[in-house]
Amino acid sequence: MNNTDLINKLFELKDDEYKEFHSKLMPTVKKEKIIGIRVPMLRKFAAEFYKVPYAEEFLNTLPHFYYEENNLHAFLIEKTKNFDEAIELTDKFLPFVDNWATCDMLRPKVFAKDKDKLLKYIEKWLNDSHPYTVRYGIEMLMVHYLGENFSPRYAKFVSKIESNEYYVNMMVAWYFATALSKQYNKILPFFNIQTLDKWTHNKAIQKAIESYRITNEQKTELKKLKIK
Repeated sequence: MNNTDLINKLFELKDDEYKEFHSKLMPTVKKEKIIGIRVPMLRKFAAEFYKVPYAEEFLNTLPHFYYEENNLHAFLIEKTKNFDEAIELTDKFLPFVDNWATCDMLRPKVFAKDKDKLLKYIEKWLNDSHPYTVRYGIEMLMVHYLGENFSPRYAKFVSKIESNEYYVNMMVAWYFATALSKQYNKILPFFNIQTLDKWTHNKAIQKAIESYRITNEQKTELKKLKIK
């Protein structure tokens, strides 16, 4: 198999109706770069492709042209069972991520095996100049460090991020909304003293209020903290 064979196989999975719908959700990706493959179908393909020798070469060939190639790349990284290898592959891939969807799909389960080591990489990602690398760092804090591994220090990392990028600020809001649902009393002070910019502050409250995991009493309290 070579890259031409791979692209041909991906086009066999296309759904034109899905392409029309999904392309509208990703304004940062040109429509001609979207094949139009539903995620469950691409994941199923990734499970088979992972066993093919060409998969290793594919992971070392960047950048890709098609959006689905990037998603396939992400799904292959997720199948890596070695922590250091998954980190190395992720580090190489992140600079080429150009949209929120691919960024948010990449969640290697192996990262949960060494959260102390992962944290060092997260701190590096948060300080990167590439917006989707920063978004990914926030996402990893949200996924792995809002439970028993939570520390207000991590929330402070996120609150200090200054960006003009919509998809970074939206992830900051998503992080704090999720944090409110899991660590309400420890996160509320960030809103009491207004550590976030107005847009992100209000967006986080909006998303939290929409969550079924936030009590009615908490929703009433949060509504009063919106910045006018």
